[in-house]
Amino acid sequence: MSEIHQNQRVAVLADSQNLYHTAQSMYTRNIDYAALLEECVSDRELTRAIAYVIRADAPEEESFFDALVDIGFETQIKDIKTFADGSKKADWDVGICLDAITLANHVDTIVLCTGDGDFTRLCHHLKHEGVRIEVACFAESTAEELVEAADSFRDMSSDTDRFLL
Repeated sequence: MSEIHQNQRVAVLADSQNLYHTAQSMYTRNIDYAALLEECVSDRELTRAIAYVIRADAPEEESFFDALVDIGFETQIKDIKTFADGSKKADWDVGICLDAITLANHVDTIVLCTGDGDFTRLCHHLKHEGVRIEVACFAESTAEELVEAADSFRDMSSDTDRFLL
């Protein structure tokens, strides 16, 4: 795949739930989305930055959503679903895949900010379509097959002072 160059059109797709849970479980800290976006774009042309978030009716979440927009992310918001047995579920896997496939004809590079190995097949498909795939997440929680499927991997664990608040 192509190397990084200044005229590359980049889309950044951030799986906020995956990032949040990893940052909390490993470091008890939050993600610095401004630093993450800056690193992912790397002086290239940002076409779209989308953060996929879950509304769980937590008091601080609306200010978090607003902060993402101020940083430069569009937010895709999904309400958490509670089932009759009390279990809860909400994920954006299908939404992220659909957006990535839709964006593939409009960008040179897609940066997936997630460690979820379920996106491995998406990486193979996008690379087949001629899109450069980069993954940014914490190495300890990133599926090895996702790292192998990507053209490059940014380990956020290597610079926690930059990527965590």
